[in-house]
Amino acid sequence: MPAAKAAGRTVPSKRAPNSPQPTIRTMPTQKQQLELWRSLIGSPVNYGFEHSLALQKKYDFDDFTAELYLQANGPGTFQRVVMAFPKNAIGKLPAVAVPFYFPEAMLGFELDKPEEVLPSYAGIEMMAHLTRRGYVTASADAYHLTYLKSNLERGEYQRWPQCGTAINKEHPEWSGIGKLTADTILLIDALVQDSRVDAQRIGIAGHSLGGKMAFYAGCLDARVKAILTSDFGISWDQTNWNDIWYWGNKVESFKARGIDHSSLLACAAPKPFCLIAGLYDNDDSYAMMQKAPGYENYQDRLLIYNHATGHRPPMDVLNKGYDFLDKWLKN
Repeated sequence: MPAAKAAGRTVPSKRAPNSPQPTIRTMPTQKQQLELWRSLIGSPVNYGFEHSLALQKKYDFDDFTAELYLQANGPGTFQRVVMAFPKNAIGKLPAVAVPFYFPEAMLGFELDKPEEVLPSYAGIEMMAHLTRRGYVTASADAYHLTYLKSNLERGEYQRWPQCGTAINKEHPEWSGIGKLTADTILLIDALVQDSRVDAQRIGIAGHSLGGKMAFYAGCLDARVKAILTSDFGISWDQTNWNDIWYWGNKVESFKARGIDHSSLLACAAPKPFCLIAGLYDNDDSYAMMQKAPGYENYQDRLLIYNHATGHRPPMDVLNKGYDFLDKWLKN
């Protein structure tokens, strides 16, 4: 029963003796949501290292230039980082981090042999697309190529469970998704530190695994101003979040506690977020997005394009996603 108002003061409602007090449920604050997700992700023990970013080589392609760096991403480990720049650009430019398996996949060709296209990634070379649109872009090797030494080829599936299992064993308080997020945030560091980048106009974009990386880093890093993801499966049951290189068996405890990705998205509210759905994401994904508190008065900042044609987005839909980034990073 609501309290009654009288003479400008609040008068308690009459209640039967010894009746139980009503339970008042309060929505967690954004700070509390951030603290929750940072505690879930955890942090590794005895994992200190000195940050470094060292230029290795420059490349000149037909419509953009690129630079290859080595960046420390753990004790004794390094990730290759590729940054691409529009030609004849003037002044500081907006930038987009494009996390994925390795940079060449997001360029669409081998750095040292640009004539060798990579058909497995044809149509999703988001880094090349965005650089041609006027963005500085950056991508890096994911941890399956850096955490353990391996004789397996970079595209071998077994790299993922090997590295995920090693992280789970060596840092049980951490997770594969924590490592992916940490490495992606290092990618944001590289962009912010570059004098050619407008640090106030940085976005992030990713497809599939890259979408997971973009979602987590974009929600948890305030330096990211807009997030574009493609078919990464925003709900626990839409894709393989319980694989050892992501969350492993922790997913079941999250479900039991009622924790889902709407509360991670709430950490970013009201940051613009666009999801391209196709196979793993669908109309249910939009319902998950709309659950995120903080967007009630900013529905124009939550956008979904459901092409429903499979995992790979058609180019016209990708362009709609890039238009979304343009709206929030170029204006």
